[in-house]
Amino acid sequence: MMFTTGSVFSQTDTVLIKVDSAMANPDSRQPKTVVPKDTVVRVAGETPDKPAVVKDSARLAIERMPGQAARRSAIVPGLGQIKNGRWWKVPFIYGGLVGTALVFEFNQRYYRDILTELQVRYNEDNNIPDDREQNPKYQNLDETALQSGKDFYRRNRDLSVLVGLGVYAINIIDAYVDAKFFRWDVSDELSFRVKPSLQSLPTHASVVPVPGIKISLAL
Repeated sequence: MMFTTGSVFSQTDTVLIKVDSAMANPDSRQPKTVVPKDTVVRVAGETPDKPAVVKDSARLAIERMPGQAARRSAIVPGLGQIKNGRWWKVPFIYGGLVGTALVFEFNQRYYRDILTELQVRYNEDNNIPDDREQNPKYQNLDETALQSGKDFYRRNRDLSVLVGLGVYAINIIDAYVDAKFFRWDVSDELSFRVKPSLQSLPTHASVVPVPGIKISLAL
């Protein structure tokens, strides 16, 4: 009797096995820790020596105050000061802005008048047709004086623009700094303290306590 041996499968079969995600990641079925909506946990860089930082909603709101105050004052000057409770600063801010605007208008007006007078005189000297006439209030001034006056008013006009931008920037910085130090206590009790104390005075054989006064100054 002859026996022949052969393979059970005539060709290689591909077997597909469906793996459950929970099997691949057993931790996925574990209940997740529910964090309250008013709490933020920052785990980045967490080590045994440096635990995670937990901040509640009040702390996060205080940390957002400087940026919000700066943006408000950037959009509407003085709005950040109002939100910070420093409404008495608003008149100074608008006083500076309105003052620089008036200075700008004054210098721009005289700059344009003198520039027009110089253009009219130049056209008359070179026989260029011009419908405009000379301004009587400048008839006693020569072109050199007019040129100096034009440069003077133009320089003051440009300076008023820089001053206005400075007032606007100070408005934003003030709102940011005021909100940044919102919770700082700057009362007299914390800035200067005087209290009795005992100082150790070493001698040849022992340490003798000596009464003294301790002065604490916080800057």
